[in-house]
Amino acid sequence: MAFSFFKRLFSRERSKSLDNFESVLGYVFEDENILAKALSHRSSVSGGLANERLEYLGDAVLGLVVSEFLFKRFPEYNEGNLTKIKAALVNEAMLSKVAGKLNLGHFIYLSSEEEKSGGRLKASIIADAMEAVIGAVYLDGGLAPAAAIVKRVLLEDFENLIKDEAMFNYKGELLERMQGEGRGSPRYEVMEELGPDHIKTFIMSVSVDGIKLGSGQGATKKEAEQKAAKMALESLARMEENAQLEPNE
Repeated sequence: MAFSFFKRLFSRERSKSLDNFESVLGYVFEDENILAKALSHRSSVSGGLANERLEYLGDAVLGLVVSEFLFKRFPEYNEGNLTKIKAALVNEAMLSKVAGKLNLGHFIYLSSEEEKSGGRLKASIIADAMEAVIGAVYLDGGLAPAAAIVKRVLLEDFENLIKDEAMFNYKGELLERMQGEGRGSPRYEVMEELGPDHIKTFIMSVSVDGIKLGSGQGATKKEAEQKAAKMALESLARMEENAQLEPNE
């Protein structure tokens, strides 16, 4: 009888935990068992009941949603640059970071040993669970709700997540493009310096073969140059698009 009581108590506690996570996630599962599986680290259950298969599925769904977003967001970028940005968005560090919005680590089922070793704070465990949850939503409700969660958790804050210019080497992209077209190297010039030395703002322009293609403003010359190169790439993309729309004579 005591065993039965504790089993029911455990089941109620787990059900309450799943309900709480659904509230945070913003999605209610038709089959809550799928969610329970997504939150089950391999240390807490036997092999077939862990979240690894859902992690595999979620990785594919995440890749599709992010790839489509980047494809539309950066029409001027080639495959190589899109791949670099995608890799930076879906890596372990980034996924574990954005999973903090859901307090995901709190809801993962772990063995007592893994719990004691700090498993709830391990980036690898949290990132894997994030992918598993995305896979679970896809399996339970299809692509639309899974994509909505990816966009809310990861892509909604995209501009802040990608402030690291290493992800967006606009200057390198512009140089590579100009070299590929047999044109001169981009030339950057200071157009204006504003403000006192300790909070100076730079306005830079970029030109190719004497033609100004863009300008940008930033707290450093490097930042302003990157923004100028970005504007140049966007201008070139618009020119190409307009040229394609012009009727042939």
